[in-house]
Amino acid sequence: EMESKVSEGGLNVTLTIRLLMHGKEVGSIIGKKGETVKKMREESGARINISEGNCPERIVTITGPTDAIFKAFAMIAYKFEEDITNSMSNSTATSKPPVTLRLVVPASQCGSLIGKGGSKIKEIRESTGAQVQVAGDMLPNSTERAVTISGTPDAIIQCVKQICVVMLESPPKGATIPYRPKPASTPVIFAGGQAYTIQGQYAIPHPDQLTKLHQLAMQQTPFTPLGQTTPAFPVLTVVGKQQSSTTLPLQVVTIFPCICPGLDASPPASTHELTIPNDLIGCIIGRQGTKINEIRQMSGAQIKIANATEGSSERQITITGTPANISLAQYLINAR
Repeated sequence: EMESKVSEGGLNVTLTIRLLMHGKEVGSIIGKKGETVKKMREESGARINISEGNCPERIVTITGPTDAIFKAFAMIAYKFEEDITNSMSNSTATSKPPVTLRLVVPASQCGSLIGKGGSKIKEIRESTGAQVQVAGDMLPNSTERAVTISGTPDAIIQCVKQICVVMLESPPKGATIPYRPKPASTPVIFAGGQAYTIQGQYAIPHPDQLTKLHQLAMQQTPFTPLGQTTPAFPVLTVVGKQQSSTTLPLQVVTIFPCICPGLDASPPASTHELTIPNDLIGCIIGRQGTKINEIRQMSGAQIKIANATEGSSERQITITGTPANISLAQYLINAR
């Protein structure tokens, strides 16, 4: 009964559906000067918001009464089909790929969507003719999962209607941490205390905040443990002479995650031991100890390398510092 009400648009419940899209798909939805999305908003009556940011993925949020949501979905599905048709006229492909949409659903609702032993998802697939897949893992730093729907626009619309019914019947349990796409990671390099971003074959001077960030990181402040670093970009340290004030030759680079100073007071120091084969110790120490000194400076950890013992093919390395200093030192040693 609830389903028939939903499909007839009689059930006037306000719903929010989140879609995960690639940049190219978002561009298609926005259209030239935002005309396409404006038309979708006006004709469907749904609120359509697109997440900001220079990200490879964006979140498109559609909010409104169920009938408005279905209209908006139909317009998106048909727009994607039109894009597929257009791209096929320029290619040699003969079979038409299906339209694919990715919903972002709180993990606590995915159980109801799958049903006992997969019964519900099987029923949705069979009654709509759409392919539906629920991701096994949650999206990074969230409690949401991606639900991928593919098929003809009509099959997708019917499928979304059934998913909405399930979501209305079993609301999310507990708090939901929404998925937020990470910004596109641009490699950043540092040389002579200045930050640069790489564009093609040149390094272009970068805004001040990164230079400051690097200087802070070099002051051996307590670091955030690896894995909890805030910036999403990898950072490169350039080893090599600067040719001019604006561009740098891209030479030998060591990659390490960008570290932000931690907010807490320095955690207690601890010690960690590593064993390194003798034939690899040279590349860790570097010429006259340059590499190991660089690792000490970057990580803020104390690093002692034991003398070679007769008959042993390995050397002992002792790292002392905060857990974050140690994990960064280990990371840099492994990178070498």
